[in-house]
Amino acid sequence: MEVESQLPEEGELVLATVRRITSHGAYVTLDEYRGMDGFLHISEISTGWVRNIERYVRAGQKKVLKVIRISESRKEIDLSLRQVTGEEKREKLMAVKKDEKANSILALVESKLNLDEETSKKYREILMEEFETLYDAVEQVSKKGIGVLQKLGLPQDYSPTLEAIAKEKVTIPTVRICGIMELRSDLPNGIEIIKSALSNIKNIDEEAKVKIRYLSAPRYRINVEAENYKIAEKVLNASIQKVNKSMEKRGGRFSFKREK
Repeated sequence: MEVESQLPEEGELVLATVRRITSHGAYVTLDEYRGMDGFLHISEISTGWVRNIERYVRAGQKKVLKVIRISESRKEIDLSLRQVTGEEKREKLMAVKKDEKANSILALVESKLNLDEETSKKYREILMEEFETLYDAVEQVSKKGIGVLQKLGLPQDYSPTLEAIAKEKVTIPTVRICGIMELRSDLPNGIEIIKSALSNIKNIDEEAKVKIRYLSAPRYRINVEAENYKIAEKVLNASIQKVNKSMEKRGGRFSFKREK
């Protein structure tokens, strides 16, 4: 993604293409800032002594670098490779990949609707105002549908077109956790008590899918599917607490064992 701001900020991670190697370091261009020039000094390549710069960077390579100094008057950007952690590199490359995907999806939408450059830019700005990134917009449309776009004032044909392409191109990652619940009641209406307890699980959180499968009396398997483990764990805990509370309230017994 090319950004409109003239200069990056100090401490910002940027994706850069190595243009030329010298004995003092490497000249690069900043991919996200319209090919702006930057310099990676030899002292910022590695924490140890660098005898051969090309062991670390070579012309044509793309590198995740950190902005450490900016000269606004000369528009010079000093960069560091050694100050970029492995986690920062992974996060930046993932962000770049997501941005590229979002741009390709929006380009398909704009092509299908025959939108000109000015109109396309306007609609992208509307999405950016509502969502943190264009990929967040595309992902939310894929996950939740055009309802997330209703208040944005986009034209009638834009939202369903974006939804159709987003759902085709964006796969929402999911995780699944499960466990075995045992529900017992010695009362004459024990079956109704158990059914009522299990019905409390529905619609706990729209971000997760909860399924109950009967195994054999008194055992039921509960499966929770969500986009990450944090949400899945939260929904599983809330679900079993509701069932347990319902069973205890009506004189039943409840136990739970997590499955690996």
